[in-house]
Amino acid sequence: MFAAPDDEASTGPKRMPEKINLIQLGDQVKTSVGEKTNQMLGQAMTLLGVPYKRGGSSADTGFDCSGFVRHIYETSIGRLLPRRAEEQAVATEKIDRSELHPGDLVFFNTMRRTFSHVGIYIGDGKFIHAPSAGKAVRVDDLRAAYWTKRFTGARRVQEPATTDNVSR
Repeated sequence: MFAAPDDEASTGPKRMPEKINLIQLGDQVKTSVGEKTNQMLGQAMTLLGVPYKRGGSSADTGFDCSGFVRHIYETSIGRLLPRRAEEQAVATEKIDRSELHPGDLVFFNTMRRTFSHVGIYIGDGKFIHAPSAGKAVRVDDLRAAYWTKRFTGARRVQEPATTDNVSR
């Protein structure tokens, strides 16, 4: 509802240079992240343009922000996250903004709640998310004034515990 500013530049033929830049960013991400994260971000990018739908959690019907994040993690790497943004924040490891890596979660206060909006960091100061009603999955810049003002934290999704990586 109040998750993203209007984006007049996202309509019409002006989007072609933006798409070229996103392709270049995707190539940069591929060389800097692990294979699982690369696959996850690649899948997220295929969903650019899927419409926002409150409570939505599928590419067929649309996504809200947390439904998008949950869908990407579940379908690309098999990790099931909680459904709501604030629950996703609690279930993940707090990190400093300076420690962000592609695949980390970024949270914002867009509805007078600390963790009311979530997206997936893709690198180069950018993140992919389902912004708000009337919009679609897109990439935005964390450094934009709107997002900088509302940024409330970064989180990392921990690897599930296995017998190989559990401390003894």
